[in-house]
Amino acid sequence: MSPKPVGGPYITGTTILAALMVAIMGTLVLARFCFGLGTVTNLNDGYSWGLWLAYDVVAGTAIGCGGYAIALVVYVLNKGHYHPLVRPAILASMFGYAIGGTSVLIDISRWWNFWHILWPTYFNLNSVMIEVALCISIYTTVLILEFAPAVVEKVAGWTRQRGGNLHALTTTVEKVLDKTIFVLVALGMTLPTMHQSSLGTMLIPFGYFINPLWQTPILPALYLLTALSIGYAIVMFEATLVSDRFARPSEARILGLLSRYMAAVGALFLLVRCIDILYRGKVHYIFTSHGLGFAFLGENLLILIAIILLLSEHRRLAPRYQFIAAMCIMSGCVLYRIDSYLVAYHRAGWHYFPSAPEILITFGMIAVEVLGYILIVRHFPVLYSAKHVNAQALATE
Repeated sequence: MSPKPVGGPYITGTTILAALMVAIMGTLVLARFCFGLGTVTNLNDGYSWGLWLAYDVVAGTAIGCGGYAIALVVYVLNKGHYHPLVRPAILASMFGYAIGGTSVLIDISRWWNFWHILWPTYFNLNSVMIEVALCISIYTTVLILEFAPAVVEKVAGWTRQRGGNLHALTTTVEKVLDKTIFVLVALGMTLPTMHQSSLGTMLIPFGYFINPLWQTPILPALYLLTALSIGYAIVMFEATLVSDRFARPSEARILGLLSRYMAAVGALFLLVRCIDILYRGKVHYIFTSHGLGFAFLGENLLILIAIILLLSEHRRLAPRYQFIAAMCIMSGCVLYRIDSYLVAYHRAGWHYFPSAPEILITFGMIAVEVLGYILIVRHFPVLYSAKHVNAQALATE
């Protein structure tokens, strides 16, 4: 069985709405590039990092970790029955990381110097930020190359009917990609491990500016665990949503197996975080940090709800509960990342709340991902038949 385009109309209510949001975003981004950050943001000297970095980069790249999480199961743990989930996960990851990189470009004050990030003579080798920037840039390229076989297959199908030199070229490209995919997989496992943990490392120098409930020496480990948790959750979220929106049979059986990994990593995150709070004697901050204490409890409660839902095998195999559990894991871990970078950060005498244009640009970024995903799965071989996917799962039970 091979993946196939799902077909269907390109112009729907969803794509029209997404295109409208993208157009609004494009207009605001153009204003930002022409007239500066102050035109569209509420950033200030006390809060130089706002919504774009906290959500689009810190949380957005984690949402783009579906390919990383699935690759860990398929290629490291050798669970080949999850392979049909790889290509759609890589597609979503490609968009997530591309949007994250684009957000960095928009967020940089002197955006015309963006190329300095990629030019060796400008590297500051003592900064963890250069490692994050380089890893995200390289990993985005890796994801594009990992998704390239889907494009080559589409072109090969078109050239096969015509023959000639073009078909010979696409056949050669297919063979090269097939022989070098192990290099891309190795890079695809290494790079996210590095930069997702480094996103946590970037917060450590902020010291007391970050509330003690989030500020901890083990931030790199917590960030890596949330990246994996969100990665498994986004795969379940997208697979369930695609089955519903494209009127495809459910992939609930294989997602039920995958949910065990999501629950295990989520539980490990809660365990490590609770032990850390207890060991450092920071429990009292839950009750003395006012609204931040509720934010801390809310993050953990959402993850705990997902774990409890997945304890039952009946609920683990039910699409409705899979979707709810995935949403809870994503919400809890995304809130953890946003809170640690933005909500738990405080500079005396300074305040920040995202402006309407900042929010609209962020929604526009999400719309780009939704629109791109819909158009590509309709035209390129990304999704396997649900019958094949669930047959893979049954073969392992």
